[in-house]
Amino acid sequence: VQLQASGGGLVQAGGSLRLSCAASGETFSTYVFSWFRQAPGKERDFVAGISRYGGASTRYTDSVKGRFTISRDNLKNTVYLQMNSLTPDDTAVYYCAAGRPVLSGYDQTGLYYYWGQGTQVTVSS
Repeated sequence: VQLQASGGGLVQAGGSLRLSCAASGETFSTYVFSWFRQAPGKERDFVAGISRYGGASTRYTDSVKGRFTISRDNLKNTVYLQMNSLTPDDTAVYYCAAGRPVLSGYDQTGLYYYWGQGTQVTVSS
């Protein structure tokens, strides 16, 4: 599986962006997909994850709850991260990842098999 993240950019505080993660392969629906982010000098942190198949289960880190929404389109082999009410603290490189962790393990980078190349999100104050 190859992942291609896109949609990052420069936005003012309070603005919105939608990230996309396009995946190759015929087994797209069988993977959990998550978004992580990494700010300069910091570790890669979990942002949001969505369960396999229909994506009935999602999980978010506390700091983005109510602002970010993760979704998936299995027909397009694409996962999205809608980000609203952005703040400068959201500035980071955002990575999508695919794996098969259980819900409680969505935040563990070691449980993902595939990673995209990252897309830069910069929020100005």
